[in-house]
Amino acid sequence: MSGRPLLGRVALVTGASRGIGRAVARGFAVAGATVVAVARTEGALTELDDEVQSLGLPPLVLAPFDLADFDRIDQMAGLIAQRFGRLDALAACAAQLGGLQPVTHIDPPAFQRLVALNVTAQWRLLRAADPLLRRSDAGRAIFVTSAAARAATAYWGPYAMTKAALETMVRTYAAEIAATTAVRVNLVEPHAVRTRMRAEAFPGEDPAALTAPEALLPTFLHLASPECDRNGEIVAMVAA
Repeated sequence: MSGRPLLGRVALVTGASRGIGRAVARGFAVAGATVVAVARTEGALTELDDEVQSLGLPPLVLAPFDLADFDRIDQMAGLIAQRFGRLDALAACAAQLGGLQPVTHIDPPAFQRLVALNVTAQWRLLRAADPLLRRSDAGRAIFVTSAAARAATAYWGPYAMTKAALETMVRTYAAEIAATTAVRVNLVEPHAVRTRMRAEAFPGEDPAALTAPEALLPTFLHLASPECDRNGEIVAMVAA
């Protein structure tokens, strides 16, 4: 793989203001992609854009909005269609933990918010991106999941349920598009990565002992590349 494997590609990255999403957005830009970076925090997106431009790279396309505002997802897809005519890669990295608690104790509005971001927004993203990915010569979509989706661990229920739903959606879509399109979609399952969500789940953990988000970049680049034909897989990342 060359030093700029995504040169000329158009990529959309959600959760781009921090953690895995930020590392992927920056890494895709360095790899040559035109990156549409989505996150709620405009200031953090601007800081990332400044860093990318300081490397002598073109500016990012910033899209500061909340993915739970579903209509904005459709509007963004329309703007991508107008400006680029296609989407070559989608990296959906935004998610929320929602707190660790018994299944029956979560507050209904909090649960609805968790489902809105971790499930409904992901479906809306895929639905909006599908025609754009089909216009690419090799559309690639990557979603971030968790081993919690299959572990049934006490107190992880709300988050685990949303990730289980995400996995089913992505794998079903993979089966639907496999034989008739050049689009491919997969899931990445990180392990013990240094993120804000990890700190929320394990507050006593030493961040220095965790894998940096940047360590996941080679996997994302591989799954986003036109040469990658994997489809419907859960790609697990083990601790470094």
